[in-house]
Amino acid sequence: MSSQPPVPSPPSSQQPGGAARPTRTVAELDRVFKAYDVRGLVPEEVDEDLARAVGNAFVTVLGTDAVVVGHDMRPSSPGMARAFAEGAALAGADVTLIGLASTDQLYFASGHLDRPGAMFTASHNPAQYNGIKLCKAEAAPVGRETGLVEIRDLVAAGDLQQAATPGTVDEQDLLTAYADHVLALAPVRGRRLKVVVDAGNGMAGLTAPAVLDRLDVEVLPLYFELDGSFPNHEANPIEPDNLRDLQAAVRESGADIGLAFDGDADRCFLVDERGELVSPSTLTALIASRELAKEPGATIIHNLITSRGVPEIVEELGGVPVRTRVGHSYIKAEMARTGAIFGGEHSGHFYFRDFWRADSGMLAGLHALAALAEADGPLSQVLAPWARHVASGEINSTVADQAAVVAEIEQTWGALPGTSVDHLDGLSVVHDDWWFNVRASNTEPLLRLNAEGRDQATMERLRDDVLAVIRR
Repeated sequence: MSSQPPVPSPPSSQQPGGAARPTRTVAELDRVFKAYDVRGLVPEEVDEDLARAVGNAFVTVLGTDAVVVGHDMRPSSPGMARAFAEGAALAGADVTLIGLASTDQLYFASGHLDRPGAMFTASHNPAQYNGIKLCKAEAAPVGRETGLVEIRDLVAAGDLQQAATPGTVDEQDLLTAYADHVLALAPVRGRRLKVVVDAGNGMAGLTAPAVLDRLDVEVLPLYFELDGSFPNHEANPIEPDNLRDLQAAVRESGADIGLAFDGDADRCFLVDERGELVSPSTLTALIASRELAKEPGATIIHNLITSRGVPEIVEELGGVPVRTRVGHSYIKAEMARTGAIFGGEHSGHFYFRDFWRADSGMLAGLHALAALAEADGPLSQVLAPWARHVASGEINSTVADQAAVVAEIEQTWGALPGTSVDHLDGLSVVHDDWWFNVRASNTEPLLRLNAEGRDQATMERLRDDVLAVIRR
C-alpha cells in the first residue's frame, strides 16, 4: 500500500489547481444520471470534471470518511478514477484506489473494506462511453431512490465541498483477496475440464486468470488483452453475434464449456459442449439448486422475466421463490428484506448473499464449472433438468405512444379465459400454457417484450401476435 499527501483545498467553486469548474444544469445531468448509475459519451457528457464533482458529492451525501475506487480498461477510466478520488478526498474521505478491476471485484472491495465504492466503467456499452457505478458500504446499491438524485443535485449546485482536513489517497491491490473469496464460495472439484473463456477484451482478461489459473482446468483464452476499443466484438454477450467466436472455439477445440463475460465482468453467459447458448434462466435454476442443497428451505429471488421454470424448480426443491421487478436495486432490496441466499436475472446477473448480495459473473461461472466437474456427462446433460419452457428472449421495439399500446395489449390478452394480469413491472399476462411481459424502457422510447411458452410453437405464436400489436 502506498500513501499520498492530502489533496490541497482549492478556492470555492474551483477545481484543484484553481481552474473554474464548469456548471451543469439538472436537465443536462439527467442525460447521464440513469436509474442505477452515471453513464454517457466521453468527453461530451462524461469527463474528469464531472467525475471530480461526483466524487465530492458522493462523499458529502453519504457522509462517509472512506471510499474505495476501481476502474476498467477504457482509456478514459484511470484519469476519471483519479479525478473522483481528488473530489472525494477534498470532501474529507480517505480514498483507496484498487486500479484495474471488474465491477464484482469493486463490490468485493466495498464489502471487504466495509466502505462505499465507485467503479468507473460503461459495462457492455461501446468504446465511446464511460460511467460510474456507485455503492454504499458492503456493496449496497446507490440508485435514483437511494441517493443518486441527491448526488446529481449537489453536482448541479456547482460548489465542491471542502472538509477542514482533506482525506488521503492510497493504492491497494485486492485481486488475490478477491480470487480467494470467490474460490472459497464456489470450490471446483472433480474431473479436469477444458474451458474456453471469452473476455471480450474486457476486465475478465484480468480476473479470469487470477481465479481460473488456480484450478485444475485447461483454459483456452479468447480476447484476454485489455482493450477499451473492443477490437474483436462488443463486450455484450447478451447479443448473439458477440458469442459466435466463443461458440466456434468450443466446437473446434472439443471444450467442455464456454464462458463469456461482459466488459466489466459482472455478467456471465454459458455455451455448452455443442456450442449452444445456455439460457441465463437455466443457469439461475442450476445455481439455486446448489445453494438450496447447502441451505434447505431458503429463499431464492428471480425477476419477472426469468423463466417460470425457476420458481417451479425452487418450490420442488423445498425453497421459497420470490418474484421481483427487473433491476439490481430491486433484487438486492428483496434479498435484504427476505434474507434470500441467491438471486438471478434473465439478463445474466447473478446475486449471492455471501457476496454482500452483489452480482458476480465470476461466481456464477464457478458454480457452472463446479457442477460440471462433479458430473460424469456433458454440460447439456447436466443442465437438462433445469431447462424448461421456451423463451423468446428480450425483443425491443420503438414505440411513440407506449401507454396506448400497453393498454391495448392488456385489453386484448387480459380478457382471455384463464389469464391473470399484474403490473409489478410493466404489464405481465400469465396463462397456464404461456406468459409475457411488456415493459417500457427508462431511457428510450422502447417497449421490451419477453414471452415464454410450454413449447416452441406456443411461444412463437404468442410472440408474433403481441409484436403485431406493438409494431402496428
